[in-house]
Amino acid sequence: MEISKSDIVLSLAGHDKGNVFYVMDTDGVYVFLADGKQRTVEKPKRKKRFHVRKVLRPDSILAAKIRSGEQILNSELRRELAAIRQEINVSTKEGS
Repeated sequence: MEISKSDIVLSLAGHDKGNVFYVMDTDGVYVFLADGKQRTVEKPKRKKRFHVRKVLRPDSILAAKIRSGEQILNSELRRELAAIRQEINVSTKEGS
């Protein structure tokens, strides 16, 4: 599955394993991730593409802002990702 700018991904390896991030930018091998907390919009984390998995999610206003290059706040990232983490936890518990 192709990962592109403004996608939401789950980290599969490293110290941040299990965390959810927004993809702020991409290049050939790497994706640049931000969560608004440890990794801010101003200083995204560089991670290899095969160390993340795309989370399927309907498009949001924040994703559109990232794609268009509008300025976004770290608080917007934190709020959106908290809701996604909640959904992931609920769906995992229901599947048990």
